[in-house]
Amino acid sequence: MGFPAVDGQDKPIKFLIYGRTGWIGGLLGKICKEQGINFEYGSGRLEDRASIEADIGAVKPTHVLNAAGVTGRPNVDWCESHKVETIRTNVVGTLNLADITRERGLLLLNYATGCIFEYDSAHPLGSGIGFKEEDKPNFIGSFYSNTKAMVEELLKNYENVCILRVRMPISSDLSNPRNFITKISRYEKVVNIPNSMTILDELLPISVEMAKRNLTGIWNFTNPGVVSHNEVLELYRNYIDPTYTWKNFDLEEQAKVIVAPRSNNELDTTKLSKEFPEMLSIKESLIKYVFKPNQKTGKA
Repeated sequence: MGFPAVDGQDKPIKFLIYGRTGWIGGLLGKICKEQGINFEYGSGRLEDRASIEADIGAVKPTHVLNAAGVTGRPNVDWCESHKVETIRTNVVGTLNLADITRERGLLLLNYATGCIFEYDSAHPLGSGIGFKEEDKPNFIGSFYSNTKAMVEELLKNYENVCILRVRMPISSDLSNPRNFITKISRYEKVVNIPNSMTILDELLPISVEMAKRNLTGIWNFTNPGVVSHNEVLELYRNYIDPTYTWKNFDLEEQAKVIVAPRSNNELDTTKLSKEFPEMLSIKESLIKYVFKPNQKTGKA
């Protein structure tokens, strides 16, 4: 499961990180500083192979971490009307990185998505049966998810790549508009569906450790278990704003205000839990890493 980082076996660890201006990329830089890990951000464009080769030549990393990609602003609906731009970064760019790092015997840690599945008859909502790493994506409702499913299918042939399926990322920074909690707390109405989610404050340091361990292959990169929109907002009300209220609507109503359908699923985290048994369940992690540090109410 580990990958012998040929060039990087005897050298001290050095990360080359893509996605400097992105949310995850920015957090990775902070973690590296805190842990004293030598790192540099890539300046090349992912779709420009020569610029990536130049970065690697200049930085001489032992590992490459890719947190760059197009999710669309303000959300994935953007990708529906910008298909070529989405392909250029999410498909061409990511494959460039995988190919170049493989040629050089370097591990590529790729922050991908778990929004490539949806509940089905074999994985019913509320059943506790999650999609496993080897399951084939069954959700292509949005162009964003479609490109991500395509690229995962291709990337798994590269033995030097570690693919992390991130879902509905959450962090303790409640002012960040990318944060799932911040997003849904500002919506006029929300659906209420249990989902697997990724608490970045807990899981990003784990991803850095995965790179150090040279782990490869596909990993469901979410906290164990599921949490629903209402459960998240109840915690928000209990810890942050006791006056907060919200309204629910169903998927049919939601479909009228979004361009592309959204993925809802539970991912099986047995593999990640085996490697990192200390990882907290989604609800425990939400309280410890997100709501307790931001607590504004007297009660909880």
